[in-house]
Amino acid sequence: MNIRLKQGYSFRAMSRTTAGLLLATALLCACTAIAPPAEENSDWARQRDQLQELDSWELRGRVNVRYDNESHTPRINWLQQNVDYRIQLWGTLNMGRTLIVGRPGYVTLENGGETRSASSPEQLILQQLGYELPVSQLNYWIKGLPSPVSTAQLSFNELNQLTTIEQADWTINLSDMRQYGPISLPRDVVLTRPRNGIRLRFFGLNWTTGALTDEPAEE
Repeated sequence: MNIRLKQGYSFRAMSRTTAGLLLATALLCACTAIAPPAEENSDWARQRDQLQELDSWELRGRVNVRYDNESHTPRINWLQQNVDYRIQLWGTLNMGRTLIVGRPGYVTLENGGETRSASSPEQLILQQLGYELPVSQLNYWIKGLPSPVSTAQLSFNELNQLTTIEQADWTINLSDMRQYGPISLPRDVVLTRPRNGIRLRFFGLNWTTGALTDEPAEE
């Protein structure tokens, strides 16, 4: 009788051990199915490093500006060369061509034969064009990279692609990613900020740089 009891205890112990192993295996499989955090996301880390090295580029497209119950959709051509930038807008408030040229700490805006300068592009654009264009951080956001000047909340899709950046009171949504060589760049970027109810949508973006091909890779 004692032998039967010992065997019964041994069987129950083995059952508990087996159940524990099955549970641990199930938990391990569940954990590996969850996308890793941004800092441990190898796909994002590789993309981030490539985008940080991409400091000279050109984009063409359109930007729809909704601000103070007004809406405008000028064409845009943005040339970035390291810290220097040259932004052209056509059709802004029916004012013809606007040229914005600058670098950190100094910017000029040319429109209608007049040229004005300031230390802040955001201040100058707001004064002259009537809406906000966060140039100082947009050169990071528009290519799908958080600005290094402050913390950011990042969201990814099921393919570990960055889809949303929340930073400096702005929400940046990235979509229609296109492959340019080893780098993915967005064709559609939407910036929103609850304060002032501003919305900027950059769409139909075509990218060119010395390091990338002129056209996106075929899908």
